[in-house]
Amino acid sequence: MINFGSGYLYGISTATNSTPRKFGTLQDVTFDFTFTTKELYGQQSFAVDVRRGEGKFTGKAKFANLSGGLVNDIFFGQNATPGLILSAIGESGTVPAATPYTVTVVNAATIDTDLGVVYATTGLPFTKVISNPATGQYAEANGVYTFSAGDAGIPVLIDYLYTTATGGTRIALTNQIMGTTPTFMAIFTAHVGPKVATLKLNQCTSTKLSFATKLEDYAIPEMDFSIMVDSSNTLGWISFAD
Repeated sequence: MINFGSGYLYGISTATNSTPRKFGTLQDVTFDFTFTTKELYGQQSFAVDVRRGEGKFTGKAKFANLSGGLVNDIFFGQNATPGLILSAIGESGTVPAATPYTVTVVNAATIDTDLGVVYATTGLPFTKVISNPATGQYAEANGVYTFSAGDAGIPVLIDYLYTTATGGTRIALTNQIMGTTPTFMAIFTAHVGPKVATLKLNQCTSTKLSFATKLEDYAIPEMDFSIMVDSSNTLGWISFAD
């Protein structure tokens, strides 16, 4: 059979009763079988016999739709909770003309991390201090930004992180013990008309996750994985239409 297009790739964590995860907006998938070899030579230039030694089976997938559930199940295998860490970039505010010279950001109730303040008109940054800011300085506590009387009436832009309890997945990236290895079943299938090619790989582990951004282009995460035998000493199944 011939093949056309990227096909479909799924990952299912080997943990009990795991949700199947689809690699969304799949760009391409690569599978590589490689072996070490040993050559036997006589007195002539070329080998008279070649035998395979160790084998290695690896895969690589590029996909555009990044899912928190997939990344945690397939790559991190750590504690995940519902919610998101969101960013507010360039939230506008104006330092009051009279005391108190404070600006409370919209998401002050769930602020996570202050990311800085700049003058709206010039883009010049303020300097953060613990308290009692002078002109060109600010202090922040619980989403309340305090400025100096010298900056009264000045428009500012504020960046910060805040959290929500819904809408996605938050993964706690803890320092796990060496040898901790999340495993998953990988299933690839590709259709060309009525013909189907399928790989079912019983036990895999992801070895690398790359995420790169680029101006005026889509981010295409890339995940590498290695395939190993399962408890029945089987890699899986491969099926091609005649």
